[in-house]
Amino acid sequence: MSLPNRTPAQQDLQIFLPDEARATRFAQICADHLGAGDTVLLSGPVGAGKSHFARAVIRAHLGEETEVPSPSFTLVQCYDAAFEIWHADLYRLSHSFELAELGLEEAMGTALCLIEWPDRLPQTPQRAISISLAMAGEGRMAHLSGASPALAGALQSAFSS
Repeated sequence: MSLPNRTPAQQDLQIFLPDEARATRFAQICADHLGAGDTVLLSGPVGAGKSHFARAVIRAHLGEETEVPSPSFTLVQCYDAAFEIWHADLYRLSHSFELAELGLEEAMGTALCLIEWPDRLPQTPQRAISISLAMAGEGRMAHLSGASPALAGALQSAFSS
C-alpha cells in the first residue's frame, strides 16, 4: 500500500477529544471543509470513534435527524446531499475484487468518501485525508494528516485551548 502524496501545504495535527461532544464538534468542523471528490481514511481500533466521526459528518450535511446506519454488513451506505456521500466500512472486505464490485474507487473521484478500515484498500488514494483515532484515557486522540490549511486552521482555532 502506498502512502498518500501530499503537498507541503497540507498539515498534520493531533487533537485531544475528551468527550463525545468534542468528537462531534471535530467532525462537524471537518464536514465544513469536505466536499465532492474528497476522501477521508478513518483508522483506529474497534470503538475508537470512526463510525461516530462518519455519522457526524453525514449529519452535518443532511441534518441531525438523519438515520445513519453502520455499513458494517452492507459495506457501503450512500447519501444524497448537495453531493453524494459514501460511507464505507471495509472491515469485512476479504478480497480486493470486492472493492471493484462496490464501485468505491469510482466514487472517490466524485463523492465525499468516508472510509473505515482503509488498510483493506489495495492502495491508498492520493490526496486523501487520514484520520487515526485512538483511545486516550476517557477520550480519544485524533491524528489528522493531509489537512488543507483552511481545515487545519479551523481545527486549531477550535481546539487550541
